[in-house]
Amino acid sequence: MNVRVGVLALQGGFDAHARAVGKLGHSPDLVRSARDLDGADALVLPGGESTVMLDLLGRDPGLEQAIVALARSGAPILATCAGLILVASRVRDPDQRSLGLLDVEVRRNARGRQVHSSETRDDRGEHPLVLIRAPRIATVGEGVEVLATLEGEPVLVRSGRCVGATFHPELTDDLSVHALALLPA
Repeated sequence: MNVRVGVLALQGGFDAHARAVGKLGHSPDLVRSARDLDGADALVLPGGESTVMLDLLGRDPGLEQAIVALARSGAPILATCAGLILVASRVRDPDQRSLGLLDVEVRRNARGRQVHSSETRDDRGEHPLVLIRAPRIATVGEGVEVLATLEGEPVLVRSGRCVGATFHPELTDDLSVHALALLPA
């Protein structure tokens, strides 16, 4: 089944996500305005710099509203790294505004600076993890399912149709996270 997947393309790693979506046989559409989300079946919020993304979203309040409406409609959402920060209910280190779509508290850049980037696998060895200035999930709310951990800490979570990852699945050949997040209802 071909799913029309919007990929937020304001800043960050949106091209790699669009390629991953295409490899799954779905149609990726780059999203830069609220109009670009019209007719989307799902959405990917990529990594990048969350404060820059928030600033750019703030320039088009209709886009932020459209993202929230799509998520609340039950559409599949995949949020990676900075995208996870955008959808979190609480953001720390430093505190910042977020969309509050996923009941997790995240700590920004908690795995260190860019030079501390790393590649590893999750605790069960199922997912390759590319960690670039990665956030940490400090707490998960009720109803949030932990799908993968690293050293016992959540790195992949799901609540309803929203999947959040602290890592960059789009930078690997493994499409399992995209496939999981973008499955039709």
